Amino acid sequence: MEGQQILHMKGGVGEESYAKNSVIQTTYLSKSMSILWQALQDFASFDLPESVTIADLGCSSGPNTLFAVTEITSIICKRCSELGRLPPEFLVYLNDLPANDFNTVFKFLPDFQQKIQQQNGHMYICGAPGSFYGRIFPSKCLHFVHSSSSLHWLSRVPPELSDKENPVINKGKIFLSKTSPPAVINAYMTQFQRDFSSFLKCRSIEVISEGRMVLSFRARRTPDPTAEESCLVWDYLGEAFQDLVAQGLIKEEKLDSYNTPYYEPYVEDIKAEIQKEGLFSLDRMEITALPWDGVNVENKCERATTAKNMAKAVRAVNESLIQSHFGVEIMDPLFKRFAEIVAADTKEVEHVGVVASLIRK
Repeated sequence: MEGQQILHMKGGVGEESYAKNSVIQTTYLSKSMSILWQALQDFASFDLPESVTIADLGCSSGPNTLFAVTEITSIICKRCSELGRLPPEFLVYLNDLPANDFNTVFKFLPDFQQKIQQQNGHMYICGAPGSFYGRIFPSKCLHFVHSSSSLHWLSRVPPELSDKENPVINKGKIFLSKTSPPAVINAYMTQFQRDFSSFLKCRSIEVISEGRMVLSFRARRTPDPTAEESCLVWDYLGEAFQDLVAQGLIKEEKLDSYNTPYYEPYVEDIKAEIQKEGLFSLDRMEITALPWDGVNVENKCERATTAKNMAKAVRAVNESLIQSHFGVEIMDPLFKRFAEIVAADTKEVEHVGVVASLIRK
């Protein structure tokens, strides 16, 4: 629960906010549109109720928050028009952890709802704070669930790493790495399995029979959880932390006790977990891969520019956790050093994600 109370993307609309530094997440969302479109085409081809209930899980704040809602309702309304039907009313739940910047989201809602109603009919939007690894909604009330760039966040740091009596130490690292002990790797994988299983079970109660889910999140193409595809950026950040330890700005034991509640699962493990639970059928799954410099608004930039943009993007999603553990005073020197480390290296990896369309059995 402690991590759930702390974790949130950096709010507001300032230069360091998530709203201004979520280009990668925007691209993932765009890349998921073909699967989202097909799932909604299939969903809207059946008789729809007068009111369709949609949940966007891990909505965060910024331009991406309402983009998915706009697309989902527009696709349904267009399909209804093609079939000669009246569009339904929409009840939309925007969900994220309690510390999310819902205030910024709500400020945009009156104008947004007015615009949507002119195009797609009546829409009613509610905030639904809470962890999607637990129950959020009443039984059998959701027709369509969407989630983008969220399920790679774990519900907590694996408990084996934070056991006060006998913690598993991930020396000098903040995430998985080639130097991480096998016990650390197993702890992360087990925590993902627990969380994803809980997610599927909770949604199976809340989603109606034949209801749909489209989920997109970070994943990996290789069975090795320490491959650079998943860990390079975290290794850079870990190196920046180690440099601050060397400078005396952070105590070594403080770094050794910090681990990120994040995991990029192997795509085959995702399929296996869905099959094991047996609550949803996997309709479609695609892997997406974005270029190393996809963090830039325009991809063709010098390495130093990419490094600065990457530092702002990583800070926007990690600041709440890092600041809570280490204090606010290390934030500027940490990400300045991170940008320098990235700029000085030549390695590049693709940023890999998965998009999955599921149907409630």
